[in-house]
Amino acid sequence: MPLQNNNFELVSGLEIHVQLNTNTKIFSADSASFGALPNQNISTVSLALPGALPKLNKEVVAKAIRIGLALNCTINQLNHFDRKNYFYADLPKGYQITQDNRPICINGSIEIELSDGSKKTIGINRIHLEEDAGKSIHDQDEKYSLVDLNRAGVPLIEIVTEPDIRSAEEASVLLNEIRKLVRHLNVSDGNMEEGSLRCDANISIRKIGATEFGTRCEVKNLNSMRNVRRAMDFEFGRQVEVISNGGSIIQSTLNFDADAGTTSPMRTKEEANDYRYFADPDLVPIAISDAWLSEIISEMPELPNVISKKLMDEFGINKSDAALFAEDLDLLNYFNEALAHVNVKKTLINWLVGPIRAILNENEITISNYKVKPVQLAVAINLVDDKKLTQQIAIQQLLPAVELQENANVADLAKSLNLLITENTDELSVYIDEVLSKYPQQVDAYKKGKKGVLGLFVGDVMKLAKGKADAKKLSELILEKLK
Repeated sequence: MPLQNNNFELVSGLEIHVQLNTNTKIFSADSASFGALPNQNISTVSLALPGALPKLNKEVVAKAIRIGLALNCTINQLNHFDRKNYFYADLPKGYQITQDNRPICINGSIEIELSDGSKKTIGINRIHLEEDAGKSIHDQDEKYSLVDLNRAGVPLIEIVTEPDIRSAEEASVLLNEIRKLVRHLNVSDGNMEEGSLRCDANISIRKIGATEFGTRCEVKNLNSMRNVRRAMDFEFGRQVEVISNGGSIIQSTLNFDADAGTTSPMRTKEEANDYRYFADPDLVPIAISDAWLSEIISEMPELPNVISKKLMDEFGINKSDAALFAEDLDLLNYFNEALAHVNVKKTLINWLVGPIRAILNENEITISNYKVKPVQLAVAINLVDDKKLTQQIAIQQLLPAVELQENANVADLAKSLNLLITENTDELSVYIDEVLSKYPQQVDAYKKGKKGVLGLFVGDVMKLAKGKADAKKLSELILEKLK
């Protein structure tokens, strides 16, 4: 539901900063990797030494186009870079290279689904390319602030939404959908903890029914979906209180205190003319040819919502199970490879979202690190479906054995380990007699109508058979004995 308080509603738009996962920076060959020692991934370009000139990384442009296409944007095939002038200690040039009036992508949209099942379309105003600044560190020296320029020049896209957001839930759902998309398209790892995905929230309020926007405040550098919700809830309440008490909102940039859950002023908000934007003379305009754009479009993978719908339609699975495959390309690829070898396709899905997922979670690995190959899993599933192996033994004994033998023939391995279901009725008959003689009172109770004890008999015979019996066949044999 939209955030409302008597006469007011929330009006918000997000500026989502996505760090692209290229190997090198946007305008230099410096490594863009995370986690290096301070000031290791730098050069004359990162340091903005006199005479050092930027050279555009082509892969940055391709990744921006991919996310633009996914967000239904128009691609500006002729766009250019601008200089945004402002001073920070961790911005060596004294300006940031970004895009102002001719960004690479414009006029997009994304549909989100809220917890109540309702759907809403959020407009995308623009996506522009820019470089990241460095990092100032204030807590390692009593007298000085330190500067780490590893991040200076790391490529970013900024996704700017229209002011269509009316609740904290809408904002967090939108951010989650963007994170899914950038991961799915291999544009970014979307890791909010490492700063690969972060956002600023522009927040204002207005009277319900009004069409004019109120004065907005920008809450900077929200690095988790929880903090987006908390900041939005708090700032909405603060602005309602100010207006209700006869005050006015001052356009400003705010900091969010994650410990206290409150916002506080950082500075009054700059306007565009404060930044003195002008076209960067060191970089030629980007000309995206029809041929290159067509090539990128042809290489676009299916988007998660399309994949989910196909899985639901073809296999009749629920939305949450379909989402597991749609949002994990490694799992989807594993599934598609195994699909060609499995007898019952729906069974494969049940295994992957059930026992296999449990194995991965228990071992804290992803499907890409799972040593059982897709075709090997398919053979194991077929053995279970063909009543030659119980699922329990397959999961607890056969698959762990396959993990230890990389190229094992699964059927032969199951046979050599004596894991296959026994077809020896005489042997099972001996086990049944042993169990029934062990429980004379329960046998008598069954004959008097207490059918629930059948499970006890089946379980004990299964133990004697070491799990190598078909439960259905076993039940039939026991029922014969109980007549």
